[in-house]
Amino acid sequence: MPAGRPRSFDADVALDQALGVFWEKGYEGTSLPDLTEAMGINRPSLYAAFGNKETLFRKALQRYAEGPTAYVREALQEPTARGVVERLFDGTIDLLTAPGNPGGCLIVQGALACGDAATPVREALSAQRQKYQSVVRQRLQRAKAEGDLPKNAEPAALARYVTVVVHGMAVQAAGGATRKQLRGVAELAMRAWPT
Repeated sequence: MPAGRPRSFDADVALDQALGVFWEKGYEGTSLPDLTEAMGINRPSLYAAFGNKETLFRKALQRYAEGPTAYVREALQEPTARGVVERLFDGTIDLLTAPGNPGGCLIVQGALACGDAATPVREALSAQRQKYQSVVRQRLQRAKAEGDLPKNAEPAALARYVTVVVHGMAVQAAGGATRKQLRGVAELAMRAWPT
């Protein structure tokens, strides 16, 4: 059996380009021509290397978790609950305001306005948002058990609060909020943190 033609493109670079397009335009706002142009490949190559648009989006979403939002894993390692939340807010602000990054957050906005055909993508993004809240809740439960949070603190409610602030900052950034404005939001949010 003859071997297939070797790829004439770097799949990692192409995936990064696809991530950028999905991040900027959302799932449904991204067309196959948008993807092939940004990735520098033709449709047959896209399908051969990455599968269909939904499969490519899921791979881009994984790349987003491993790259631009890797700060979440690092933040969860902070020694105090307050430190965790401050680092989450700082990482979010850095992500949302970094030069070259599209405004907003792929996980928050990637499929907010999609038709029925995109239900699996919308559900995948919802699951990612729930996973974020869950890992924050687990870390805050540990903090409470270690005495790092007051006895009356509610880790689930605090995790929801952190998630709402982070996702709200993403929406604000997509609308043009500046780094300074987002920093003000984070500082105000931390004033409500239990001590």
